Formats: sequence, structure tokens, C-alpha cells
Amino acid sequence: MTSTTSSDIQPADLIEQAAERLPDILADIERVISLETPSSDKEAVAAGARDFADLLRERLGAEAELLEIEDTTHLRLRFGTGPARVVLLNHQDTVWPHGTLERIPFSTEDGILRGPGSFDMLTGAIMSVHATAILRDSLGDGALGGLSILVTGDEEIGSLTSSDLIRAEAADAGAVFVMEASADGALKLERKGTSNYVLKFSGKASHAGLEPEKGINAGMALALTLPLVADLADAEAGTTVVPTVISAGTTSNTVPAEARVDIDVRAKTAAELERVDAAIRSLAEKPQVEGSRTEVLGGINRPPFEREQSAALFDRATALAGELGLPAPEGVFVGGASDGNFTAGDGIPTLDGLGAVGDGAHAEHEHAVIDEIAPRTALLAALIADQLKG
Repeated sequence: MTSTTSSDIQPADLIEQAAERLPDILADIERVISLETPSSDKEAVAAGARDFADLLRERLGAEAELLEIEDTTHLRLRFGTGPARVVLLNHQDTVWPHGTLERIPFSTEDGILRGPGSFDMLTGAIMSVHATAILRDSLGDGALGGLSILVTGDEEIGSLTSSDLIRAEAADAGAVFVMEASADGALKLERKGTSNYVLKFSGKASHAGLEPEKGINAGMALALTLPLVADLADAEAGTTVVPTVISAGTTSNTVPAEARVDIDVRAKTAAELERVDAAIRSLAEKPQVEGSRTEVLGGINRPPFEREQSAALFDRATALAGELGLPAPEGVFVGGASDGNFTAGDGIPTLDGLGAVGDGAHAEHEHAVIDEIAPRTALLAALIADQLKG
């Protein structure tokens, strides 16, 4: 079979080189896992970005830019001088607090790689580096012109400082490859969009025993509003509206003057996100307890990732997997969002789920399957070469 990845590189070469690089890939995964980067710790995220820049210099001989946006540090490495034609989208922040490594250290045993961030998504980020290194070693630096590697630092808390950077970097791209992981190896062709809200209820405190009638119960305002919020879900449309974190009051003998609830919204279409957004804001205008006030914080966070934006790239991934002698990938729809929602929402071809195969995102059993790393790194290299040659 004639390769469509490049006239200068053959599928067997990609598979062989990825396999040869596996010890270095595992060493680099251990390196980034061993430097804890919880999203909320801006100094730790910055330290992780600096170390990742060092790693890129060591593996690719290239200098990455450190970009600080509102106290959060992100990383960008561009090849060539023109706009990005292919973007590899990664994040190096994790959900895990400091000290997790003491409980769940990096390990490789029985073909399984473990450690905080091993699945979501440090393995995928390192795969980005080594897929690029394979192409550089095979084709030279000139063949990488138009490639951009982004490694952001706030994906796990909504990408509030990186979303504009992501969208701007990918604005002229013909392909965005998102290195999020996959529980069964399937590529993610469609994702729900997300909204995040906080409803803050304000009332008036009073003594719960002596003069409760003089208070305005913010907790009761919250409680009466919760069913109205839950009713905004639409199972038939695939829209979920879920109250999550709830708090009210300060002491057991005081009418609560303040209360709050966090709300997680997910929907398949932009129209559904907008419907729920309007409805939540409308609820805030109609307090359920006389004299109370409701404030709405937040809004639509990530647009839906619709299948139209992934279809052509998925077809290429299927064809290239065949050339590499790999099983044809499956494609799935998932409810969780990623940074690929931003680029797909802007109409940019986007393929997600190209990172680690394993399980346990945000869970104690987080892990990646070692045997899947090299073949998927080869497939990523083939996809990059395929898109850059056009």
C-alpha cells in the first residue's frame, strides 16, 4: 500500500520509531507527573509550564513561549512563521491536590501506567512531543512549518484564561488534534456544550428562636428555586441541568442571610444552552421568598462540539490507521466537554480523544495502558504529516 502520510516517510517507519521511543516517552511522562500542577495553584502551574518548555527544548531543539494570562501560565511552540495549520491541543494542569503523589506515585506495572494526571492528560501531552519529534527526525524541521503545540494551564477549571488563546491560535488551522484520553480508544467526534452557574441568594439574618419573622431566609429561597432549576433539563433533547454544590447559613440558630448553589448544564446544541441560560436569568428576576435577592454568576462556557467538524478528520484517521496496520478507530459521542469544543464551535475541523487509552479521569484508579501509547503516537504523527503536506 502506498503511504498517504508523506512521500518521504512510510507507515512502517512511523510504527518502528514510535516503538523505539517508548522508553523516552515513559520517562517524560514520569517527569511531568512528578511535578504536581493542580489548576488552582498558579505557581505550580507556572513551574510545570517552565519544565515543559525545557522538555520541548530537549526533545525538539525548539524554544517555546511562556504566555501568562491573568496570572495563569500557558505554553506555545510554533514551527515556521505563518499562521498555524495544525494545532496540537494539550493541558498540563490536573485536578489532583498537592500530596497526591505520596499516595499514588508514578508507576508502571503489568502494562499499566499510573499517577495523578496519567490519563487526563499528561500522557497525551507527551505523545504530542514525541509524534512531533518523529516527524522532525524523519523529515527535518522544515516539514513542521505550520505546526503549533499548545499546552494550557487551566483546562480543568473551565479554560477561563486560555479559551481566547486557543481560538486565536486555531483560527486559520485546517486541523486541531485534541490530546484528551479515551477510556476504550475511541475517538471523540461529538461533545456536549457546557454552562456553569452560581446562584447567590441574599436575605436577612435574625435569631431563629427569638424573632425568626424578622429574617428573610436565603436558604428557603434556594430550596424553592432548586426544583425550578431542575425542571429546565430536557432528557429528550439531551440537556442536563444539575444543581451540584449547595450551601446556606452560618450557625444553627440564625436565619440564613446568604445561600448559594452551583449548577452544571450540558447540551447538544447552542440553542439549548441559550434556552437554559435565559431561563436561569429569568428565575433570578422572580425571587421565591419575598424580600430576597438572587444574583447569577457565570454563563455559557464551552459551545457544543458537533459531528460535522470531526467527520473529515475521522475519515483520514481511519484511512491512516489502515496504512499503519492498526485497527480502525471507533468514533463516539460523549457528554463531557474539552478545549476542542472551542475550536469545533468556531467551525474549525477538530478531532478529539487522540491521547492515552485507559480509565479513571479524576478518580483514584486513573491509569493508561502502556501498549497503546506507541501505536497512537504513530497515528498522531501520520495525521500531522497528512495535514501539513496539503
